[in-house]
Amino acid sequence: MTATSRKHPDRRETARRLLQVEVEKLPAHEREIVERFIAQRHVSRNIVQEYERGVGLGERVADKVAQVGGSWAFIITFLLCLVAWMVINTFVLAKGAFDPYPYILLNLCLSCVAAIQAPIIMMSQNRQGVIDRLRAHNDYEVNVKAELEIMQVHEKLNDLRESDWSTLVELQNQQIELLRQLLQRNQNPD
Repeated sequence: MTATSRKHPDRRETARRLLQVEVEKLPAHEREIVERFIAQRHVSRNIVQEYERGVGLGERVADKVAQVGGSWAFIITFLLCLVAWMVINTFVLAKGAFDPYPYILLNLCLSCVAAIQAPIIMMSQNRQGVIDRLRAHNDYEVNVKAELEIMQVHEKLNDLRESDWSTLVELQNQQIELLRQLLQRNQNPD
């Protein structure tokens, strides 16, 4: 048996043995993974890029607000604005301050910012949670396909080893026969 005439393991049979069930009996999402393996198609994909295609303006704004609101630049700028507000209303405009101590207008503004910013950040976190779940599902699909591919490689290696063994046994039998013929010639010189 030559290298070109060797039989390659059937990918459907490999999947059936690994999963210990017929492909048709698998749940739809697992059957899709196995069918991609059988057809030798890719399973991995860029989940974030796929998800971003369907994202609306509100979700993009929520992501930007969460990105800016969770940065040191925002925190430092916000603290500087608070200190400036207090300094202006306490020292610069001491008698005619528009928001004298205890800074009731400032507290109202801070409450409004917190009331608006918190749900927007939660929206962004929820979206990130969805992306994380999609990534985990994609990782699962890639792992299943990788297991199937590894099993396929093992089968190919086993087939090659068995083929090599049979070839070696055949060659050894031929050598034994040649040695036997040589011995007969040496014992019976005509």
